[in-house]
Amino acid sequence: MEQVRRSGERGHADHGWLDSYHSFSFADYHDPQHMGYGPLRVINEDRVQPGQGFGTHGHRDMEIISYVLEGALAHQDSMGTGSTIVPGDVQRMSAGNGVRHSEYNHDKSGVTHFLQIWIEPAVRGIPPSYEQKHFAAAEKRGRLRLIASPDGAEGSVRLHQDARVFAGLFDGAERATHELQRGRLGYVHVARGKVEVNGQKLAAGDALKTDAAQIRVEAGEQAEILLFDLPE
Repeated sequence: MEQVRRSGERGHADHGWLDSYHSFSFADYHDPQHMGYGPLRVINEDRVQPGQGFGTHGHRDMEIISYVLEGALAHQDSMGTGSTIVPGDVQRMSAGNGVRHSEYNHDKSGVTHFLQIWIEPAVRGIPPSYEQKHFAAAEKRGRLRLIASPDGAEGSVRLHQDARVFAGLFDGAERATHELQRGRLGYVHVARGKVEVNGQKLAAGDALKTDAAQIRVEAGEQAEILLFDLPE
C-alpha cells in the first residue's frame, strides 16, 4: 500500500497572524479520510507572523514535537520551562496529565516557519515532561538521522510511544534507505524542496503513506524530510 497526499490537498487556515496547513483533521478542518495515521495524529505546517504567537493554552495526553524550519519559536510552560527553538532543534513536550504552554515569534521582522507534530502516547495520565535537543545539519546530510524514539536511542528525544522519527537532508546524488518491519507503517513528510520516495516524486508539503518493506529516498533537490516509523 502506498498513497501520496499532495500539499494542496491539506486543510488550510489563514488567521492573519498564523498561516497553517493541516495534514490531518484539526480544529475547523475535518476530513474523515485523514484523521491520523497509526498514532500520528497531527502535522501542522505553521507560519507565525513577527511579534505573534499562541497564547497560553492547555494539552493532555499527547506527545507534541516542534521542528523549526526558519526563524525562532519561544516556549514557556507550566512546568517552568522557558526556551527558544531554532532550526536544528527538536522539542518534545509530553502533555501527560495536563500542561499549559505558550509559543511566540518575538522577532520584529521575520516569520517563524515550523512543524508541530502530535503523536498519541501509549500511556496516559503520566506527569508532563519536556526535552529539547539540537541536531546539526551535518548529522542529517544524505542520511536519515533518528531524532525521536521510545528509548532515546542515538541521542534522540524520548517518546512515550513505539514510534521513531527520522530527519534527513537530500540533494543531488544523496540517497538513503529505511527498512520497515512487518506490521509497521511508514509516513514521509517533505518539509521543503523536492525528493523521490519509492519512485514517487514529492515536493514541499507532500507526503507518502507506505507499508513497503523498504523506503528509498533519492533524487533530492534541496530537500528536507521527516520519516515516521509507526505501529499500526
